[in-house]
Amino acid sequence: MDIGENCYRRFLDGDDEGLTLIIKDYKDGLILYINNYVNNIYIAEDLMQETFFKIAVKKPNFKGKSTFKTWLYAIGRNVAIDYLRRNSKVSSLSADDMQNYIEDKANLENMFINNERKATLHKAIAKLNPEYRQVLWLIYFENFSNLEASQVMNKSKRQIENLLFRAKQNLKSILNKEGIDYEEL
Repeated sequence: MDIGENCYRRFLDGDDEGLTLIIKDYKDGLILYINNYVNNIYIAEDLMQETFFKIAVKKPNFKGKSTFKTWLYAIGRNVAIDYLRRNSKVSSLSADDMQNYIEDKANLENMFINNERKATLHKAIAKLNPEYRQVLWLIYFENFSNLEASQVMNKSKRQIENLLFRAKQNLKSILNKEGIDYEEL
């Protein structure tokens, strides 16, 4: 059972926190997906809300024939198609509105991509041995110098440099196995 399915089951059992977690995990990706249909980020946001409203009020049955995300996105697609059918007239945006739309869309896409990269990186780091995780965390997330990290980990500066090198090599190997280019991160 995936996380989304688990949260949806919790919601159906009366725990509203389950729906909150679903919205938090899937809203940005769903907006971008719906935007591919409607080509308007503001409308896509509204349709994303309508999608979550549908699952909150109608509580459709998730049968588990696909992943929860696939099921949710199918509902979002149907909401977008319904919207397009209802509003088949072409709407016109002013130049200022169009510029704001383009900027908002780019910002949302960049934020989503960055969050996906961060999540992937954290999952890969979690697969490393504890010393590798610790040295990477201290150096790259806490911005410690090698000397400061050596003091925290009770190692020599040279040991930290070696650990850091091996940790990065190991992380690169894990990311490459998952089809992710290490240099892009």
